[in-house]
Amino acid sequence: MALLLGLLIFSFVITSIAIIPFINLLYRLRFYKSKSAILSKDKNAASEHIKSKAKTPEGGGLLILLTVGLTFAVIFPLIRLFGVYVTSVYPIASEINVIFFTFLSFGILGLYDDIVGFFELDRDLGFAGLKFKHKLLIQVALGLIIGALLYYNLGISILNIPFVGVFDLGIFYIPLAAILVIGFANAVNITDGLDGLAGGLLLITLFGFWLLSASILDTSLSIFIALWLGGLIAFLYFNVYPARIFMGDVGALSFGATLAVVGLLLGKIIALIVMGAPFIIIGLSSFFQILSVKLRGKRIFPVAPLHYWLLKAGWHESKIVSRAWLAGIMVVIFGVWLAVI
Repeated sequence: MALLLGLLIFSFVITSIAIIPFINLLYRLRFYKSKSAILSKDKNAASEHIKSKAKTPEGGGLLILLTVGLTFAVIFPLIRLFGVYVTSVYPIASEINVIFFTFLSFGILGLYDDIVGFFELDRDLGFAGLKFKHKLLIQVALGLIIGALLYYNLGISILNIPFVGVFDLGIFYIPLAAILVIGFANAVNITDGLDGLAGGLLLITLFGFWLLSASILDTSLSIFIALWLGGLIAFLYFNVYPARIFMGDVGALSFGATLAVVGLLLGKIIALIVMGAPFIIIGLSSFFQILSVKLRGKRIFPVAPLHYWLLKAGWHESKIVSRAWLAGIMVVIFGVWLAVI
């Protein structure tokens, strides 16, 4: 545990040193939200909030991707070189491959979306941006690849339902894993709408999974989460109200998908759903709103997702975020309890 705590602190220090120059670079590049969102004439809580954040740069997730990826690539071989005993539930190389394939592939997809959207290349330069259906197809393909890696390379096919029993899903584990990966990627992306909301909830949830990974002595996964947590803490310092930087799609898609993979690697699908409940609820509020408008021509909520509805109801941004964090703490405690009984 001392090693893991030390690595968390190390990652925090490295990210803290890099983040201020990184933020300044994003300001110089004017890496803001797309002009179409800022110039929207809508007067609802969502559009007004977006306009108020018009000069806050996005893309903070890219820095965490780089710092976590590079520090892991340097530190993990050194740890083994200096004789630290490394244990793992699965073949170490295969486990690391699926973690970083998820971390980087969804990050690249999000970064592409950020660049096209924020600089409006599709409008200003005639650049062919991906349509929603194309992005969804790419996510489905990535999700199925990740599910296949978990099933074929790591041999994971079990669904453990507390108080009910253990079920071997066989090859049907692959689509289930894909649904969870895609669902969490988009749920975290939707949640990233208020200062510190997604980042804080992600930090809380990861601490729960960190405890679980350390308890089963999965060294490679524990080290990855420790480095990720250190980077997130440094990022969150500048992301809480009033935010100086946002995560962007590059971070939200990557972190949501990887959070799901962490839960799958730990074999704790039910705990993942419980601990990720705030993301799921916010994501579903947006999904059902869109579905209702498409099918019925009517809205379920005055505005969606949920945090914008609360803004419209008169809640201050900081109040929404702090209450969400408290709810996140309780569901993570409950999820960890479910995972260890």
